[in-house]
Amino acid sequence: MKKLIPLRVLSLLLFCLGIMEQRADAQGTWAPVSSLMPDFSGGVSLLLSDGTILVKACGGGTDTVGAIWDKLRPDTNGSYINGTWSRAATMHSTRLFCSSQTLRDGRVYMAGGEYGSGTRTAEIYNPVTDSWTTTAGPLTGGRFILDGNSEMLPDGRVLQNCVLPSSELNDIYNPLTDSFSIAPSCLGGADEAAWLLLPDNSVLFIDIDSKLSERYIPSLNIWKRDDTVPVMLYDPLGYEAGASFLLPDGRGFFIGSEPVTAYYTPSGDTANGRWAAGPAIPDSLGAVDAAASMMPNGKILCALSQQAVPDTEFLIPAWFYEFDYLTNSFTEVPACAGGDTMNIRCSQTGMLNLPDGNILMTVQNSKQVYVYQPGGTPLAAGMPVVNNITMLNCDTFVATGTLFNGISQGSAYGDDWQMFTNYPVIRLMYHDTASGSDYAYYARTFNWNSSGVMTGSQPDTTYFTLPAGLPYNTYNLFVVANGIASSGTPFTPCYTAGVPQVQNIGNLMNVYPNPATGQATVVFTSATNSQYHLQLIDVLGQVVSDETGTSGNGLNNRVIALNGLAKGVYSVVLRQDGGVFTTKLVVE
Repeated sequence: MKKLIPLRVLSLLLFCLGIMEQRADAQGTWAPVSSLMPDFSGGVSLLLSDGTILVKACGGGTDTVGAIWDKLRPDTNGSYINGTWSRAATMHSTRLFCSSQTLRDGRVYMAGGEYGSGTRTAEIYNPVTDSWTTTAGPLTGGRFILDGNSEMLPDGRVLQNCVLPSSELNDIYNPLTDSFSIAPSCLGGADEAAWLLLPDNSVLFIDIDSKLSERYIPSLNIWKRDDTVPVMLYDPLGYEAGASFLLPDGRGFFIGSEPVTAYYTPSGDTANGRWAAGPAIPDSLGAVDAAASMMPNGKILCALSQQAVPDTEFLIPAWFYEFDYLTNSFTEVPACAGGDTMNIRCSQTGMLNLPDGNILMTVQNSKQVYVYQPGGTPLAAGMPVVNNITMLNCDTFVATGTLFNGISQGSAYGDDWQMFTNYPVIRLMYHDTASGSDYAYYARTFNWNSSGVMTGSQPDTTYFTLPAGLPYNTYNLFVVANGIASSGTPFTPCYTAGVPQVQNIGNLMNVYPNPATGQATVVFTSATNSQYHLQLIDVLGQVVSDETGTSGNGLNNRVIALNGLAKGVYSVVLRQDGGVFTTKLVVE
């Protein structure tokens, strides 16, 4: 006689099988990029606002650190796996483990380097001209950036940590004036720390080799002590730690070099947040200076290695896990080259959110690049919303909507690199019925109004230009942030017999950032070289800023200084070409 399985046991088995099936379906898969890099990878990869990828390479310059960059461009079907490589312009200085930010005008900021000749300098990459320019202003007071962290401030400036002579020191780089100025010092050492941008625009980190946390409050221009972390995330050898993320539920998540994690619940204002211990990392693994990425499905892909032991901090091999904040658990996934592990240190990895929803992974000192294709579906909460597309001419447009920066910063790597993608990328797609193929092209975005995260219903704006040689067709336009795409918006470029039609630029005005502190930039267009009159007016009708000048034909940028102004709502009034254009500006 067969024994019957008790109902509760059967139910438990079916439940477990369901969970296993769900997790198996939800896990992603790896694919190698079909073509090798022209050069050996030097680690960091950056998403340009035209959809192409810059990857730091070894070699070039006067040392093995290198100043070379390779560029990956997706194929006409939008595939990065089948994309093509080329060599980008070479930097002036060599840099390894350095600060990096994509500026709001679409250029790239690269500063410092733990190794190389650029330890205390910065350079700007212009993707339009494919050229690097050393910043005009040097760092203040003989400071060295080395592998210092950096973060974008609400007004578009870059908060830059300086490791030497003390890692409490900070500078601020202003892209509009191309200069550095002194910023408030941290309360504790920021070297090796992972900085996390919160929805209120404050910057959170844990002081090196401690459980003390602090936040930078941009509106007050101060660092303030925050809650104490219940676990030690730094290892005792080199005080390394892993990456940090803003989770879809609004909490911060920090991965330790030790086999521990921590959650942070923000207060939403200047009051202290609240720390709590997160789940232990399985098998005594840790993120000893390693890459990780929050995928469009909300889970975090991370590279891990065994816990550091005396005299051997960076151990081989590397494991790969997905972390699910909903189940508070880590699930191992196969390594990118097959098998359970990869014969590298986890610190050799670099990850980047791609606009197609996949994750690019580079391996230092290798020409092979991999793509991780996540399972599951993108989070609806992270989808940008497109409300309107305005044409300035047949090449330049303005998109308006919400959540253009998404709900996180995408990928991270402890302190050494910033590979954030919380800015809008625009993909144009159409389906060719004759061939049955989908084709994808990327516009170049610039002058987006914000680099914040989880901005909710706050209005977002970005300018964009169409790629050269864009075929005539009716496209679906998608705004993408951190690999999560908006719904498609019908979009047809203007053509006459297949040739772009030249039209006069219409008048349009935009102000960013908004709200703003310290300064704001007014962007406006003009059809001719003509006189303009720009005023800032308070709620009492008093003119607090007044400027008259001659505009150029096309896009114009004017900076309004806000220092000394009371907080509140102001009117920005532009008079030009016989018209009056008005918008509101919130000063914080």
